[in-house]
Amino acid sequence: MTEARTLIEIEGLSKRYGNVTAVDNISLHIREGEFFALLGPSGCGKTTLLRMLAGFEVPTEGRILIDGADMSTVPPNKRPVNMVFQSYAVFPHLSVADNVAYGLKIDKVPAAERSQRVAEALALVKLEGYGARKPDQLSGGQRQRVALARALVKRPKVLLLDEPLSALDAKLREAMRDELTQIQMKIGVTFVMVTHDQDEALAMADRCALINNGLLQHLGTPSELYEYPANRFTADFIGSVNMLEGQLIADERDHAVIDVPAINGKVYLDHGVSGATGATVWAAIRPEKIEMLARDGAHSPTLNDAPAGHNLVAGVIHHSAYLGSETVYDVRVGEVLMKVLRPNMRRYDERGFDDGQPVWLHWHPQAPAILMA
Repeated sequence: MTEARTLIEIEGLSKRYGNVTAVDNISLHIREGEFFALLGPSGCGKTTLLRMLAGFEVPTEGRILIDGADMSTVPPNKRPVNMVFQSYAVFPHLSVADNVAYGLKIDKVPAAERSQRVAEALALVKLEGYGARKPDQLSGGQRQRVALARALVKRPKVLLLDEPLSALDAKLREAMRDELTQIQMKIGVTFVMVTHDQDEALAMADRCALINNGLLQHLGTPSELYEYPANRFTADFIGSVNMLEGQLIADERDHAVIDVPAINGKVYLDHGVSGATGATVWAAIRPEKIEMLARDGAHSPTLNDAPAGHNLVAGVIHHSAYLGSETVYDVRVGEVLMKVLRPNMRRYDERGFDDGQPVWLHWHPQAPAILMA
């Protein structure tokens, strides 16, 4: 399959406000037709980057190209982009149809074409028949769709979305998440979304740029960020993780061993890590990749995926949290609490693990991601 061409080029982009650097020398490319997420904690610089794409902020350094054209001197209303704001910013005194038609009217699109395009946009967001209503007669999800239709009706090359689902309740947010991805796939417009919600980014985006303190931490697909984090920040920010500090005591082509004193155990990998023996490293293990067995006697279980004494530790369940589809256990292992996630495959009233119960924890040699200091 041929990779889509680059539509947006961000080159060495920085934005400073006095002594504060909001965006620090970020370079990345966004492909045509891609659903791209700018992800990170509050205040990390992602919204500033989005506003520079829109033309609402002027870069201190670097440049932005859209479809090969330098946007440095192009005002916001002349750029081939449109934006859906966090607050939706629909006009309360206008009907739904007039809200959607507003930009077309400013651009002096003929009335007949305007009506046709408004009808198409409302159908796209499943608001047929709502054109005469006012925004205060709509739910939060419907107002969000109006804002989306108003942005899409102008047929931009790029749609910018600033925390588009944050004002919705959890159930509606999940439904709108699915609808947004379906709309994007249907029309093929490049979406660039800002979010602090990792689940949102992982579920919706083709690729994500994870940002912290104005710096690009990791650029990749959702699975790459989750399974192969570039650094400790990425591993810790994306999902839940057990971060175990240790010393690399063996590093060969086909295996590596990390000594982790805090859990009185060793982490074995079935591949090398290209690190210097003796170096401090972190083994990042996702809770769902850890198996838990009852520890009823003195003998440890025999594992086929690691040498004896490796990837197997004794612990005691400290606390458990039932979450419906899964149960999360905090297990005391040596000096640390390790999280273990087990899907609830059977009914809740069948016996599981109890607080205070001794258990074994073990994991496959491919489970940990190894992060260098």
